[in-house]
Amino acid sequence: MFRQWWKRVRAARADRGMSTAEYAVGTLAACAFAAVLYKLVTSGPVVAALRSLLQRALDVPF
Repeated sequence: MFRQWWKRVRAARADRGMSTAEYAVGTLAACAFAAVLYKLVTSGPVVAALRSLLQRALDVPF
């Protein structure tokens, strides 16, 4: 029983630095995705479509 517990403890200790690397990769991927979305949303056709959509929404009679 003690040996099984000790194996689990040692396995958990060996995996200690893994989460930091995973967070770094996830953060980098999120930043890259945000940059792509920013470029897409600030492009001319998308800005024009958003302006048109907002204008139509604000011009709706009540």
